[in-house]
Amino acid sequence: MSKTIKKIGVLTSGGDAPGMNAAIRSVVRTCAYHNIECVGVYRGYEGLMEGDFKEMNARSVKDIINRGGTILKSARSMAFRTKEGRVLAHSQLKQADIDALVLIGGDGTFTGGMIFNQEFGYPVIGIPGTIDNDIYGTSHTLGFDTALNTVVDAIDKIRDTASSHNRLFFIEVMGRDVGHIALNVGVGAGAEEILIPEEDLGLDRLVESLRRSRQSGKSSSIVIVAEGDKIGKSVFELKDYVDENMEGYDVRVSVLGHMQRGGSPSCFDRVLASRMGVKAVESLMAGKTNYMVGLINNEMELTPLESAIKGKSKINLELLRVSEIMAT
Repeated sequence: MSKTIKKIGVLTSGGDAPGMNAAIRSVVRTCAYHNIECVGVYRGYEGLMEGDFKEMNARSVKDIINRGGTILKSARSMAFRTKEGRVLAHSQLKQADIDALVLIGGDGTFTGGMIFNQEFGYPVIGIPGTIDNDIYGTSHTLGFDTALNTVVDAIDKIRDTASSHNRLFFIEVMGRDVGHIALNVGVGAGAEEILIPEEDLGLDRLVESLRRSRQSGKSSSIVIVAEGDKIGKSVFELKDYVDENMEGYDVRVSVLGHMQRGGSPSCFDRVLASRMGVKAVESLMAGKTNYMVGLINNEMELTPLESAIKGKSKINLELLRVSEIMAT
């Protein structure tokens, strides 16, 4: 029989994502609802090793559901990757009488949690928080929906300029390993082309596609480029190639960068975070450990952390076909 959970710690680690605060709020208030103590761990695994803890109650998390970023701060920790660092972290948790951890982050966060669980048998549950939506075991990660809305809004504004000056804009969005953001915003914003890591369009085919757009009467174009796209070394290299091989376009580049991570979370992300926080705490109470909470077919489900880390989230191939038809 599993040990009764009396005190739960919650931390955020890795890149911040809109909805993390809403998830923290959910964890804290679910603990309060079940008369479990809750402790916030500041600065992720770095704070875990230093014992940077703060007792939290239902009132500690008021007015944060609408805030981007994370009130617990986030940090990437090299020291936690060492056995000595994890031993220190375990000592801090035992000293503070914290029985289990809720980890909000991505695959790096989950890898650390899985190893920690394996070494010490310490109960952990993960909540996927990353705008890239690149975690296996959930259709949506926290922050993905908000990032899409942020990016579409930016592209809409850039299109106004593209149309006014008959320009071709290459717009780089986040997505080092997966093209979820690029593919969805490309369809949502009516882009002429979408370049993602999963599909290598090729430079010549890209130019040919832009020529067809030009011949069909389009005087301006938007091309969405995921930062991990395989065609060129950078979005600026793409611009140079098109400049050299295609006349008639005034080519510009816009790199949206970290603005994609910020901002108030969407209603979808707030609801998702609230559901995930409840599921995480109640799963720990039920003796579940080394799992990630995820949204599958609109239900809260548990996926082993190892599967969440090693599995690969797949892009929606139907969206690729839709984007091709819409670019006609």
